[in-house]
Amino acid sequence: MLLRRELASDAEAVRAVHRDAFATAEGTAPVEVGLVDALRADAGWIPALSIVAVEPGGEVVGHVVATRGHVGDRPALGLGPLGVLRRAQRRGVGSALMHAVLAAADARDEPLVALLGHTEYYPRFGFVPSTDLGITPPDPEWAAHFQVRALTEHTPEITGTFDYALPFREL
Repeated sequence: MLLRRELASDAEAVRAVHRDAFATAEGTAPVEVGLVDALRADAGWIPALSIVAVEPGGEVVGHVVATRGHVGDRPALGLGPLGVLRRAQRRGVGSALMHAVLAAADARDEPLVALLGHTEYYPRFGFVPSTDLGITPPDPEWAAHFQVRALTEHTPEITGTFDYALPFREL
């Protein structure tokens, strides 16, 4: 598997990944499909932080993105969605994507990455409850699942409420 930045030509394959990974029982398009498209059109989009996993034959089997967010007036990153085709799950694709996006964010001197996610999955990547670092979720109901990962440039005075890129707030 190869990990690389998303190319413009990958857009439909990325949609297919999220459509499959987040498929609903009703058969309606998952919100993640439209969210990625809206994020691409937003000022918070950071091309270097949209990463795809590609199999040797060239098929995109996974995607992750981190976009500009803020803690108060300090820049930060909001992670998501992270999706892997169902047939490629449990093979390390999601973990590889997570390591890649965190390393790319750290290399860009970003201070932290925030996400709303499973509390048994994300701690393996260094995520902790956001309140451990003095960061509150944008929605108080998320408190149990809102997590952050401090990166090299993180400093303790980065505290306050996390604010995602606009498309997240419009869900």
